[in-house]
Amino acid sequence: MATAQLTLTDLIKDPRLLLAFGFGSGLSPKAPGTFGTIAALPFVFWLQASPLYVYALVLLIGFAVGIYLCEHASKVMGVHDHGGIVWDEFIGLWLTMLAVPQGWPWLLAGFVLFRIFDIAKPWPIGWLDKKVSGGFGIMIDDVLAGVYAWLILQLAAFYLV
Repeated sequence: MATAQLTLTDLIKDPRLLLAFGFGSGLSPKAPGTFGTIAALPFVFWLQASPLYVYALVLLIGFAVGIYLCEHASKVMGVHDHGGIVWDEFIGLWLTMLAVPQGWPWLLAGFVLFRIFDIAKPWPIGWLDKKVSGGFGIMIDDVLAGVYAWLILQLAAFYLV
């Protein structure tokens, strides 16, 4: 299935693609990673309202399932880490917001920090992005971007809250 031919109908026919493409947010012709991250935002409210162990469990399961989803979507698209595959952005943002104070300022800061690290890919994110293939490779660079953003938010929370 060629990239230009992938539609919301295609995603609905294959729930694995629907998830990998962030419920359709990855179909955006411009900045699909940013739109995928935006689509992940509403879930943060539910996750932050959950007990920490539930949040962590969702992250672990989401990461493991994401490896499979991203691998499947990559094979269907015939492209490693196709821009429309945004499940990795979901997990990266959710990780960014783990145990962070609730509220719009924190959510906005987490969103911005995660996007900066995901786009800039400082070491070793860029290296992993180039060297690690498959579903794990698609997921791991966004997870690390999430860890970097999370560390900054945790430092900010420590000093500001």
